[in-house]
Amino acid sequence: MPSLKEIKTRIDSVNSTRKITSAMKMVASSKLHHAQTAIQSMLPYENLLEHILKSFLLTVPEVLNELESQHQVKKVAFVVYTSNSSLCGGFNNNVIKMLGSAIDDYKAQGINDIIVYPIGRKVEEYVVKQGLTKAGSYLELVDKPNSAGCAAIAKELRDKFLAHEIDKVEIIYHHFKSAGSQILTRKTYLPIDLSTESIGNENDRDLSSNTITAKSQEYLKKRKLGEEGEKAEVKPLNDNFIVEPDLNTVLRTLIPKQLNLQLYTALLDSNASEHAARMVAMQTATDNANELLSGLNLQYNKSRQQAITNELLDIVGGSSNG
Repeated sequence: MPSLKEIKTRIDSVNSTRKITSAMKMVASSKLHHAQTAIQSMLPYENLLEHILKSFLLTVPEVLNELESQHQVKKVAFVVYTSNSSLCGGFNNNVIKMLGSAIDDYKAQGINDIIVYPIGRKVEEYVVKQGLTKAGSYLELVDKPNSAGCAAIAKELRDKFLAHEIDKVEIIYHHFKSAGSQILTRKTYLPIDLSTESIGNENDRDLSSNTITAKSQEYLKKRKLGEEGEKAEVKPLNDNFIVEPDLNTVLRTLIPKQLNLQLYTALLDSNASEHAARMVAMQTATDNANELLSGLNLQYNKSRQQAITNELLDIVGGSSNG
């Protein structure tokens, strides 16, 4: 049985750890709020662009764009989002596992020419360790998300796709639905899917709360049901609209903006998901520390009581012998 001093040292150590995890949870909660605010600020642009694109596509259903043309796949690019730091549960490992699985799938098809755009230190370390081709380093995008950085990556990918240097682009990230739900997502980025069903189909986030309780999940379900009938119906453009120079030219301008937005949205989603995952991980660690402290305090009190009892028995025994 450990001594009282050893138990007391362990209690002090667990107490210190609990203070750290509790503080990290509060920091993650604050950062999650800022990340949700960033997504909220982006939504009006996303919604309007979605509405305009759908209206144009319904008007010109047979739009032909070189960015949606299917290539014979020989070279694939991945844009992968992780965090720069740890202590966020399985957030990074899940993304890396999906990337590894996707690469194995392509290699099984005989496609070995693969390039990775690693957005986050954890995936960048994985790419270097595995000896994969790395397109660059984008660590600053994770710490300070910005649309300009995403637009630069999107332009590079578009140019390479049009030049047939890349035949397909996929993105892997966590789609942020709520503080308690982040969906690991893998989807095709290029060639772009211009069907009206695909545009805006992930605009289903709950940004009203950073709680992770069962009540918040129930609220999310009710809110989703209530909002299904609230979205404005998208209709084709009528004769009241004058589009200059013409619809196809305008679409060629809007589609790159949609592609820029996809990368930026994925970055914001990943950023919010990271902080939500860290908040959950630190809450779990704090709960575990509380449970461990409860057991250690009980053990300490029992050992202390046993020591007092033994001392009393020694005193009583000594008196009797005297």
